[in-house]
Amino acid sequence: MLLIASLSIFSGAANAQRRAAQTSAPSIPSPRSVFGFTPGDDRTIADWKQITDYFARLDKASDRVQVQTIGTSTLGRTMTAAFISAPENIRNLDKYKAIQARLADPRKVAGDAERDQLIRDGKTVVVISCSIHSTEIVASQMAPQLAYNLATANDADTLSILRNTILILIPSPNPDGVDIVANWYRKTLGTPNEGREPPELYHHYAGHDDNRDWFMLDLKETKAVTRLFWKEWFPEIVYDIHQQGSNGSRFFVPPFYDPANPHIAPLLLRQVGLIGHKMAADVTAAGFKGILTNALYDTWWHGGFRTAPYFHNSIGILTEASSARIMTPSNVTREQLARSSTRGMASAMEATTNFPNPWPGGAWHPRDIMQMELIACHAMLSLASNYRADYLRNFYELGKANLSSSSSGEPIAYLIPAGQGRDENVAKMIGTLVEQGVEIYRLDHELHAIQARRTIRRAAAGSGRSVFVLLGPGLDEPAAREVPAGSYIIFLNQPYRQNVLALFEPQVYPDRTTATGEAERPYDVAGWTLPMQMGVDAPAVMSITEPANERRLTLIKSENDVRRDLALTLWARDSSPIPNPIKSGIRVGIYQNSRAGNMDEGWTRYVFDTFNVPYKSFNEASVNDANPRATFDAIVLPSEQTRANPDGDTPAETARGISDKGYANLSKFVEDGGTLICFDGSCAAVIRQMKLPLRNVLAGVRSSDFYCPGSILRLNLDTSSPVARTMSKDTDAYFINSSAFDATDNKVHVIARYGKDDVLRSGWLRGEDKIKDKIALADVTVGKGRVVLFAFRPQHRGQTWGTFPFIWNAINLSSGQ
Repeated sequence: MLLIASLSIFSGAANAQRRAAQTSAPSIPSPRSVFGFTPGDDRTIADWKQITDYFARLDKASDRVQVQTIGTSTLGRTMTAAFISAPENIRNLDKYKAIQARLADPRKVAGDAERDQLIRDGKTVVVISCSIHSTEIVASQMAPQLAYNLATANDADTLSILRNTILILIPSPNPDGVDIVANWYRKTLGTPNEGREPPELYHHYAGHDDNRDWFMLDLKETKAVTRLFWKEWFPEIVYDIHQQGSNGSRFFVPPFYDPANPHIAPLLLRQVGLIGHKMAADVTAAGFKGILTNALYDTWWHGGFRTAPYFHNSIGILTEASSARIMTPSNVTREQLARSSTRGMASAMEATTNFPNPWPGGAWHPRDIMQMELIACHAMLSLASNYRADYLRNFYELGKANLSSSSSGEPIAYLIPAGQGRDENVAKMIGTLVEQGVEIYRLDHELHAIQARRTIRRAAAGSGRSVFVLLGPGLDEPAAREVPAGSYIIFLNQPYRQNVLALFEPQVYPDRTTATGEAERPYDVAGWTLPMQMGVDAPAVMSITEPANERRLTLIKSENDVRRDLALTLWARDSSPIPNPIKSGIRVGIYQNSRAGNMDEGWTRYVFDTFNVPYKSFNEASVNDANPRATFDAIVLPSEQTRANPDGDTPAETARGISDKGYANLSKFVEDGGTLICFDGSCAAVIRQMKLPLRNVLAGVRSSDFYCPGSILRLNLDTSSPVARTMSKDTDAYFINSSAFDATDNKVHVIARYGKDDVLRSGWLRGEDKIKDKIALADVTVGKGRVVLFAFRPQHRGQTWGTFPFIWNAINLSSGQ
């Protein structure tokens, strides 16, 4: 086990920079000599070309640094990672990569003697990733300084870090966003918009949700980093550097808040806490105040940069520094701090055990953020160096523990039966799992298995996990069923067992209440069960009749293997092979607000591009000034909450782009035969403006009475509706603080209702009675056209493939040219 390190005091980033300057070789360029300013200076910013140019120069000048290309961004920029270690380690990176691959999969290790030799020879592989959220820009500016410090300093501590660790430093996994923010910041310097966020998504599709893609792997950037992690280097520690709002704590570091995901090994939670406390102690010792632990951020949700490692036997670290205004200083008053609170922190001015030294307020500079991040990096690297053997041994043992047989009453595998009729969904799901290191096999011959035909969503005592109930068809006792050849099976005795369980089991989020009786909001979503979102049947397998040596299996190596099996067009480069599901001639428009980026709009474009559906983006000017019927046959309004107008003299939606006249033109568009498709948050304004006979029964309901924050719910469909064509009568849908409708007259055609019972499939639902049998999807005829209203998000984060057909079917109701 990892021994608890003494919390040695690191004298701070300024001292590290000074030591580096005193001992640096003249030939190694400093960031200042290349940028013309010191990273962290007020009102300065380096763009992606400057950052990558600096790392290229450092690669040439230092034998401690090797820069590698790891992929290409969505908009075509080169993604890079800097490998930083002792020169002898840099010369032998392939050797250490091979050691990591063997430690990650104990089945490749002959026995204890070989294990011990690998641990003696190996290095702790540490990843530091900066500014995936591009407005949280300081870490990307810090990365060159951190690399320079490590490339030039010769003190004993730095040399020990270089000798015992291999650092993979990612200046940003979102290079497109770095440039979007840098360009906007420079453009607005000296204007009223200085320090404000750009009026567009800082990732072409996902915006802030680029850190919500780490099990779905929709984005090119996520795929590239996932390949680096779980196919090539298998890091022991992954550190994801972020910024938070300006008015709370100055720096959050782990340990995290409750609840914890039941599939995270207890040892990992302890190791996370150890590193976090070391960071907190060192930052505090350097003179910083306002350091917070055990608050707000939890380890429940799977899907983030630092959460995915937990399910790969690795340590995931997150820090969140209080933001400046991009690279402009901010000023925070005591009054603002006193009003700031979150779960685990009653007030940013109140000292508690997890927040012992509040910051009193005042000026807050980008350099403050950068210094804390540099100290935190050094603290983690020191631990990784000093306890190298412990980290490697723990990593190996966690993988080995996952190879053991399942406990009695627990599944041994998950099955994806052949012949489901959703071949694209099956191919995507299996391909995504394989990309993140999960082993999946095709059955080349039928076998017989006892399957869990039903999963009861109740927590096993103290575990937060689902209980499996075995029911044969029409029987009280479980029965072995034939599983046809061409099916796929995921055995759980593999190193990433916990990843499979965390994605395939229904989530059972604990009902948590604040002191006022309201629901305590989770950090992100409460449920995400992958087969449910994908609309793929994937029962648990409790036992298999045939012994292992009689099973004929083929290991799946990529999505294209599945596509070959299913006679689908293969992926070639980055061009999606999925055929367009929309009838020829239908002109589709997707509304894009010109005043602010909208992640739901971005994900809508992602889904349409992935399915090769032609569309045209348009902004409010296209509807505020004219009837868009001459341009479009179908219009999609992505989910977007309206803002209240501060003047109070015009409808709230006017403040968000589309004017009253614009909604009148949309109404005329429908009357003239157009199809208007509304997702979730966009429905309210359309219902109000067009006076549609629907009302949201959840509007104004307190979270003490109803709450459902990102969960999977059961729908009951009217399959006679053309919008529900090809869909199952019972279909899962994603609900994220969404809506539920009642009809106020009989002109509403109900396509889907929330279930009459057992509504919750995965996640957390408080107040089920308020949503039972309420309208989830409706179609209202207006003149020659129709309005299709989704109370939920059918394309949520590009993950809900099971409900994509609703969108295509709704569009196909349109009359083309």
